Amino acid sequence: MKNNIRVERAKKRMTQTDLASAVGTCKVNIGNIENGKTIPRLSLAMRIAKFFGKKVDEIFHEEEE
Repeated sequence: MKNNIRVERAKKRMTQTDLASAVGTCKVNIGNIENGKTIPRLSLAMRIAKFFGKKVDEIFHEEEE
């Protein structure tokens, strides 16, 4: 699963740690999600999207084949 978290963080000039604190998770988890190593639970995906003022599918999307 691809995501736009890094792009959205850059727009707000935030670190992974800043975002992690804002959405209630840890920096390592944000890093793993950004790099596609893990897929977040729906509740976390929703918190991330809400934080950026986006819909979940604007942040997370399927990889194109």
